[in-house]
Amino acid sequence: MDSSEHGPSVSSTGVASGGNLPPGLTEEEAEEMQVELTKVDDEIQTLRQVLVAKERHAAELKRRLGISPISEIKQNLTKGWHEVQCSNAYLTASATLEEIGRSDAYKRTQETLSQAGQMTSAAFSSMGSAIRNQFGEMSETTLFCQSRASDQATPQRVPQTRNAP
Repeated sequence: MDSSEHGPSVSSTGVASGGNLPPGLTEEEAEEMQVELTKVDDEIQTLRQVLVAKERHAAELKRRLGISPISEIKQNLTKGWHEVQCSNAYLTASATLEEIGRSDAYKRTQETLSQAGQMTSAAFSSMGSAIRNQFGEMSETTLFCQSRASDQATPQRVPQTRNAP
């Protein structure tokens, strides 16, 4: 078996040989592009290493400044909320809700729900009073019966009179 049976061979630069170049590309151009690709890959690797070093340095500076991850999250949330409040969607929705709040239908619904809440509160209050009174009556009746039963079960002592000398 010779090497041609295993597919096209690849040169040390990674360029396929054996006439499998893309149309319109000479072998010399392909090799130049391969060299450039290698350089770009090396630059990317270097940039990744620089980025990791910069991230470590930034983390160290934050630690020394007392900036915790929690404070960063808080700052990011505050910034995000500010951006939401400035967005067109939020401003449009806010304006629509203000219009709804000023509408007669909303005001009537609000009054009706307020009255219903007051009536419900009054009903629960009177129901609570009725239950409290009922328990009070039951308690008094039970205590009265218990005291009568204990009076009957306890022998009566007759006070002794002293004879005068």
